[in-house]
Amino acid sequence: FHVGRGGDAVEVENATVMASFGAGVNSAALLVGWVQRGLPLHAVLFADTGGERPSTYAFRDTFSDWLVAHGYPAVLTVRKVRATGEIETLEQRSLLTGTLPSLAYGWKSCSQRYKRAPQDKWTNSWDVAKDTWARGERVVKLIGFDADEPHRAARLSADAKYLYHYPLLDWNWGRAECLAALAEAGVVPAGKSACFFCPANTLHEILKLEREYPDLMQRALAIEDAAAANLTSVKGLGRRFNWRRFIEGQRLQGDLFEPQPGTPESGIELDC
Repeated sequence: FHVGRGGDAVEVENATVMASFGAGVNSAALLVGWVQRGLPLHAVLFADTGGERPSTYAFRDTFSDWLVAHGYPAVLTVRKVRATGEIETLEQRSLLTGTLPSLAYGWKSCSQRYKRAPQDKWTNSWDVAKDTWARGERVVKLIGFDADEPHRAARLSADAKYLYHYPLLDWNWGRAECLAALAEAGVVPAGKSACFFCPANTLHEILKLEREYPDLMQRALAIEDAAAANLTSVKGLGRRFNWRRFIEGQRLQGDLFEPQPGTPESGIELDC
């Protein structure tokens, strides 16, 4: 039995096991540790909002190759699909409705609509899962909450279909241990995995996006501009500040100021 703190007692040896892969440090380290222990894994899902940075998509593909090379399933990408069969991205919906991602308003429906729901929909049609449920068993879903954030595990509890399991808590792996495990395995993560227009981006990350991906910055500003007429208390993508005015102010200063990661000026930290 593998018991996750704050989670359920889980017997994985004979269970149907799947993992949610966000292409960040935690989910990659979870899978590295799982593979190193030779534990069973039947599916790895990456939920694509359509708004990840190119480096994240590249890491998804290289890590998928790493899994396959070690005898494990490739990463399967799932997306939100409309009733018409067309793929819907968060960016498209924001532009169409003239709204910002929900996190800008203090909500968290982005993750539910574009990450969790597509994974659940795929799993509902997965024959392996359907057979598991028909036997009266539940699918074990691996979640990458680490030992530095054990409180997040309390947000999910077992339901009729799933047992949620937090291996990083079992192994007492915090951020440092996750990075060390990736380095030992020769896996180089892409960094933070999040939509390029995410309201949780810090000032430092906004400036980095402007420098490295100016085309993506223009797309982010287009979302903010499309929502401008509908905003009241919310100022823009930064919730309490407007990305366009911030970027234009930086240009006027000639990039004299740039907040460094970890400093009080590094932006508004919101929980995705």
